[in-house]
Amino acid sequence: MKRNPRKLKWTKAFRKAAGKEMIVDSTLTFAARRNVPVRYNRDLVATTLQAMERVGEIRTKRERAFYKKRMAGNKERQKEADRKLVAENEHLLPRERASERLAKEAAEGSKESEGEEVLDLNVPVMKEKRKQRVKQRLLVGGGVEDQMDVD
Repeated sequence: MKRNPRKLKWTKAFRKAAGKEMIVDSTLTFAARRNVPVRYNRDLVATTLQAMERVGEIRTKRERAFYKKRMAGNKERQKEADRKLVAENEHLLPRERASERLAKEAAEGSKESEGEEVLDLNVPVMKEKRKQRVKQRLLVGGGVEDQMDVD
């Protein structure tokens, strides 16, 4: 089955057409095939190998810079998408506990008025014994509905 290589996402043609890979770079010309036979020369082979290593270093450095430039705005976009997701689905998030709210208020109060005493929230609180179990159901709007306990 014939397919257009620019439409298949795994091909080099697609990656270059979509701007995901470097197209114009002088280091890419070194990878081109040259079908010209050359007489063996030890010095020529040594300099060629050194040049190949150096070209490889330059290419990786340029590819890294290209990638960083391409991915530059992703953090801000991802944070904005996360904020939007939280705003849309805020009703699914757990509500703030009273102890967390008190701790936050105490921290804000200590920042505003440093001269006043701050309550120590780390003191263990004795739980009261409940005489009767009561079932409660959370409502979508944010309230609580009491139900009768059936034994």
